[in-house]
Amino acid sequence: MNDNNRKPDGHGLKRALGFWSGVALVVGVVIGAGIFRTPASIATVLQDPLLILGLWVFFGVVSMCGALTLAELATMMPRTGGTYVYLRAAYGDAAAFVFGWLYLLVAVPAGMAALSVFFGELIFGLFGGLAAAGTWGIPAVAIFSLTALSLANILGVRSGSAITNFFTFVKVGALVIFIVAAFVSGQGDSARWTVTPEGAITDGGLAAAAKSVLFTYNGWIYVSLVAGEMIDPERRLTRIIVGGTGAIMALYIAANLAYIYLIPLPAMPGTVVANEGMNLLFGPIGGTLMTLCILGSVFGTLNGVILTKARVAFALARDKLSFAFLGRAHATRATPYTSILIQASMGILLVLVLHEPEHPLRLFDRLTAYFILVEWLALIFAIGAVFVLRRKMADAVRPYRTPFYPWVPLFFIVATVVGLSAVVWSSCSRGDYAPLVGLAVVIAGFPVHHLWKRSTKASA
Repeated sequence: MNDNNRKPDGHGLKRALGFWSGVALVVGVVIGAGIFRTPASIATVLQDPLLILGLWVFFGVVSMCGALTLAELATMMPRTGGTYVYLRAAYGDAAAFVFGWLYLLVAVPAGMAALSVFFGELIFGLFGGLAAAGTWGIPAVAIFSLTALSLANILGVRSGSAITNFFTFVKVGALVIFIVAAFVSGQGDSARWTVTPEGAITDGGLAAAAKSVLFTYNGWIYVSLVAGEMIDPERRLTRIIVGGTGAIMALYIAANLAYIYLIPLPAMPGTVVANEGMNLLFGPIGGTLMTLCILGSVFGTLNGVILTKARVAFALARDKLSFAFLGRAHATRATPYTSILIQASMGILLVLVLHEPEHPLRLFDRLTAYFILVEWLALIFAIGAVFVLRRKMADAVRPYRTPFYPWVPLFFIVATVVGLSAVVWSSCSRGDYAPLVGLAVVIAGFPVHHLWKRSTKASA
């Protein structure tokens, strides 16, 4: 191995992440609460098992097409900041600024806060019930977990990735054990996979189910954000991105087959399906163990988000598109400590501001309502960058090229646009205009960039 692979990436961050740490990061960030939480939500709005399984396969293929394209961009420009780097190279400073601005002030803090709040809900649900949380119990746990994990990631990328590696092993192990036990137990019924649903399938139900599946697949691009800290990224990133995404797709489809095999769809709404399945297989002890594994899953995902997303604000500042202090790397720990501290502070602020003491269980929904659309919009433009950069940087060295170009990235873009349209339509038809608020924040970023440019010119 070339010793240069362990040297800093030029911005003060060390190349310290290997192949398995990269795979664990992809799998660990994507497999969070979604696969344990969304099946019950999907069963509430859609009772057709073949259609449900079809959605998991379809959006798995969509994610794989995105991953196959991302690998070309990541290996061509293996720099810290990932998505931000590709957007800037393809579309210019304004698009890159808007992306980084949203990540630092909107999407990242809201996503981190939502995960930490769900972690608090699980803690109190396991120990004494949600009633024991009182008015401020859940926010207190959320703030503590955000603070503790942010400090762990400031200590070093190895300590941060070690946490992700451990909890990735826990969550994947729990899912694999559950899937295998479900099929060998003989307690289920494979006929449930093809049962004819009762009642008509509504467009609203299908759109809401697609939204849940999209949410659960979110996150496979995050490993690109730490490409500047990968050892030998040109050779390893393709295997990490494609292999990790493929493993996620396989686990999701197998888990849903196991869920439906064990539990009839009409019995799923209002439950944590994985817990119910483990109760059936191993009794109350099995259900409790699964709850503990879900706790670990959420905790590990929160850590992965903190680890990866701080690199966007760091890269933005290093390119003089944001406040210079966000681009500081710790002198001895070689971590973007100011970016980590700022995003943690914003997450804590959101927890405090959006918390309703009289309705403490609404906090999670309020945090997640408006940032999902922003995340996937950024993905569309990031994957679309491959078309632009094939022309703008035609002579650039590409260690890997997207197979079946241009159909693979084109399929991803078209399918994602359709999926996001369904999300927006489903939300707005229920009187929830939160996705449009997120879109408005995206648009507002461009005049903010204009003001930023004017202020920097005036001070020059």
